[in-house]
Amino acid sequence: MPNLFIATGIFYPEPGGPATYLYEVLPALQARGWSIKVLTYGDDNTTVYPYPVERIARRALPIRRINYALSSRPYLQWADVVYAHTIDLPLIGKKTSPRLIKIVGDQAWERCIRKGWISPTEDIDLFQRKKYHGIVAQQQRSRQRQVQAMDAVIVPSHYLKQMVHGWGVPEEQVHVVYNTLPPLVGDRLSQEEAREQLGLDEGPLLMTAARLEPWKGAQHIIAALKQVPDVRLLVAGDGPMLGRLQADTHSLGNRVQFLGRLPRATVYQYMQAVDYFVLYSGYEGLPHSLLESLRLGTPVIASEKGGNVEVVRPGSNGFLVPYVDVDALAQTIEAALATGKRDELAARAHIGTERFDFEDMIASTDDILRRFV
Repeated sequence: MPNLFIATGIFYPEPGGPATYLYEVLPALQARGWSIKVLTYGDDNTTVYPYPVERIARRALPIRRINYALSSRPYLQWADVVYAHTIDLPLIGKKTSPRLIKIVGDQAWERCIRKGWISPTEDIDLFQRKKYHGIVAQQQRSRQRQVQAMDAVIVPSHYLKQMVHGWGVPEEQVHVVYNTLPPLVGDRLSQEEAREQLGLDEGPLLMTAARLEPWKGAQHIIAALKQVPDVRLLVAGDGPMLGRLQADTHSLGNRVQFLGRLPRATVYQYMQAVDYFVLYSGYEGLPHSLLESLRLGTPVIASEKGGNVEVVRPGSNGFLVPYVDVDALAQTIEAALATGKRDELAARAHIGTERFDFEDMIASTDDILRRFV
């Protein structure tokens, strides 16, 4: 039975894609014969897992990194394969086993935006090409060195494969494994049933759901709504942009409703109630929210960025819109709400989501990991 050490910065029940991914995937890898141990940052909790999970408290930066490094040493000696899920983990010591990493975005770009080192509107694709100086260039170089040191990289989209290749990683070392859709929770509902259960009125209704960061684009959807009368918008999620977004909606009256963070079953309920799910983001690795909406039969409107183009089939399950072009977004919303268009797209919305099959993802991940045993 080969030993697999999972090194990560976040783990279930904390929210976030990497945490949920690992929680769902690791039992399936165990069933395929892997012995698994997990090291993560976080506070102790009472959750029971079918494998050991050690958490390193998030204390002051130097202390937590030192503690993580010391705790990782016995795992690194034990492991046949190391599978990391966070860049910049202090896995210090002689490399005794192959190391792989899963990349779902550009952590250097996100960190530079959050720290205010670059503009919050800085395009991620421009960030890959542009020459920077000082601390921004340092972040880029650090990210490249760490990923280049890995024996292989797993990414959830062809878009991210090209990005990682641009960091100096040979194409043959970057493997695309599409993420799976999580199991459906809650009832499958017609649009009318969902609206009745949620107490929503008739009329054109859109929804977006995301962490409210600048690059998620909720501010652009709100701006487009000002050009399209009588259309309402539901915003699920929270984040640093919430206050600004609420201020931006004053002129729209009650046409925008902020729902906060919702359980997955409730998000699915709202997805089935609306006319379109909208994700007008400046960056997506592989957009789970679009896939979830399509699987539920609700067509989508998305930016023509990142992994969105691998999911949305214009004219078949939704619309792609140039980013950033608020006028084009407003025009697309108007066209999408034309009589009969929603029903036409909804009938085909689920077609293609079978590419994101759980068993296929597990089989591909298992195969890549075993190449290094």
